[in-house]
Formats: sequence, structure tokens, C-alpha cells
Amino acid sequence: MKVKIKNIKSEKDLKFAFAIRKKVFVEEQNVPEDIEWDEFEYNCNHILAEFAGNPVGTARWRKTEKGIKLERFAVLRDFRSNGIGRQLVKFILKELKGKHNIYLHAQEPVVKFYEQLGFKREGERFFEANIPHWIMFLD
Repeated sequence: MKVKIKNIKSEKDLKFAFAIRKKVFVEEQNVPEDIEWDEFEYNCNHILAEFAGNPVGTARWRKTEKGIKLERFAVLRDFRSNGIGRQLVKFILKELKGKHNIYLHAQEPVVKFYEQLGFKREGERFFEANIPHWIMFLD
């Protein structure tokens, strides 16, 4: 599947990213909207995946006290299992080449996916929005 991934630079593309996140997290996973949206949305780096010119996936990253946190990976249901999530991760890692302390909070069902991309679990399982997660650092 030929997918184009780009850094979001326009309000229009950011709205597409937010719509994808709403569909995946709020509607499918029942994450409360007040948890999904952060006060620092506009201080993050957002990316958008497009297939045939249509937005189908998104993710973001930001600096924290622990390092650089990768977050909000979301791919629309009809486009999952086509490698788009992997392409999103690889795009960000290419953007962050040479940076240290790259980590994420992985939902438990996708831990193996992130392990295949070089992330290692640390610590104990925890819950965010009533969903089990693991903290994972890039090895």
C-alpha cells in the first residue's frame, strides 16, 4: 500500500489528525474526550499518513522530562494491518535520528508490534483511560 507520510504544517491537516484520533480513541476505544485532548497539542510535532490523498493515520511526538515521547498513533480501522502504523513509527524515528531517550506508552495489545521496531518494555503494567499500557524505550 503506497502511503504518503508528512509533517503536519497546516490547521487543515491538524483537523484531519484530530478527526482520526477521535474516531479511533474516543469512538472505538471509549477514551473520554477530556483525556484525549491535551493542553499542549499545539506544542507537539504531528504527522499525517495519507492513502490515495485521504488521511488514514496520524501520530505525534513531544519533549518531556524523560526524553522524547511518541504518542497518539492511530490508523483508521479500514486501513489497519497494511503497515501504516509501522511507517508512522519509522517516519518519526527518522525525524529523530540521533536523539536519545525515545519512549512511548504502548497499549498492551500492541507491545509486540513496538518490540519488533526496537522498543523494550520497562517497569510494570499501568492503566491510562482504563486501558492497560506498558512504558517502552527505544533500545
